[in-house]
Amino acid sequence: MANVRPFRAIRPDSRYAEDVAALPYDVMNREEAYEMTRGKPYSFLHIDKAEIDLDPSVDPYDARVYEKAKENLDALIADKILVQDGSDCYYIYRLTMDGRSQYGLVACASVDEYLDNKIKKHELTLEAKEQDRIRHVDVLNANTGPIFLAYRQRDAIDAIVAEWTGSNASAYDFTAEDGIGHTVWVVDDAEAIEKLRAEFAKVGELYIADGHHRNASAVKVGLRRRADDPNYDKNAEFNYYLSVIFPANQLKILSYNRAVKDLNGLTDDEFLSKVREKFDVNDGDGAAPDRPHTYGMYFAGKWYHLIAKEEIVPDDPVGSLDVSILQNELLDPILGIDDPRTNKRIVFIGGIRGLKELEKTVNSGASAVAFAMYPTSLTELMDVADSGKIMPPKSTWFEPKLRSGLFIHMLS
Repeated sequence: MANVRPFRAIRPDSRYAEDVAALPYDVMNREEAYEMTRGKPYSFLHIDKAEIDLDPSVDPYDARVYEKAKENLDALIADKILVQDGSDCYYIYRLTMDGRSQYGLVACASVDEYLDNKIKKHELTLEAKEQDRIRHVDVLNANTGPIFLAYRQRDAIDAIVAEWTGSNASAYDFTAEDGIGHTVWVVDDAEAIEKLRAEFAKVGELYIADGHHRNASAVKVGLRRRADDPNYDKNAEFNYYLSVIFPANQLKILSYNRAVKDLNGLTDDEFLSKVREKFDVNDGDGAAPDRPHTYGMYFAGKWYHLIAKEEIVPDDPVGSLDVSILQNELLDPILGIDDPRTNKRIVFIGGIRGLKELEKTVNSGASAVAFAMYPTSLTELMDVADSGKIMPPKSTWFEPKLRSGLFIHMLS
């Protein structure tokens, strides 16, 4: 079962929702965040990336950053920019991009279900990133960044969501600067809450789509609170963490493209010759790959179309991923990218930036070669997670991104 429970969100007064809502802290650097918040005192980046309010010499992991984040959060609450609901609620969060909408339930997922692998992961995490969010959650006593979860679609849940959104006014409805629409409904009726709770109890597993570091950090803070009090209340808020849970059939994964800075000492001809040993290589047209096991390669001012030869495609949920085939058969043995998590010669480029970005990085000399990927599917993601295995890094790029600041979950 999926134990997802309602909670009393701290969230923006409706007059300020658009001003507060911000992109996730980890999709921009410090300088970009600083520019994004010029003239925007209520932006949630002042909380999620509080180093922008300190001298640039202050390290982003300095204790003063987390204290500043708490100070900024407390100020928004004191000024009633953020207010807390009086009772436990679910929230329905609709994101609309390019005419396509997805409806997620904002709720609190269970620490215990994560520990029992009922909330399944598909990525490894980095200790430094985990420690950053652990400190952030601990000092603020709050989950501020929602975890993006997915589940196998259920008609009964869709029907409840459609009924509520069709017959109740939204609390927020705005279009952000990037053109993404954000609409929120508050589910505050006891009968509707119980129906949703009961239907989610019939969901077998939840899958982390995006936010592995935030998820791991939220769980570790919960475990820390348990350790501090061996007689802890199992219903205490720190046993749960902020999530937005979407049916998988409404989600879209974009490609996560790659570029490599040099040819690992090979000449152009040597490189192409080695690629042809594993892939059928044809002239390309600059279009994105339209089926699995095919790739666009931009190299020496020209597009090529690569097709993985049948003998290099294994029958394995991880090995058969396009990102795995490229890594195992080309990036590692030919270009020397042994560990894409740590190797500084590889660059990952989100598909939202388009293929022109791949041409730009090669034409500028910043990279020697770039690869356009076919997107990983939700089915592949869930198959990997179900098998207990891990995807290569940067296998998925979800759009649209959840905004931070629309919902905050206090741990006590």
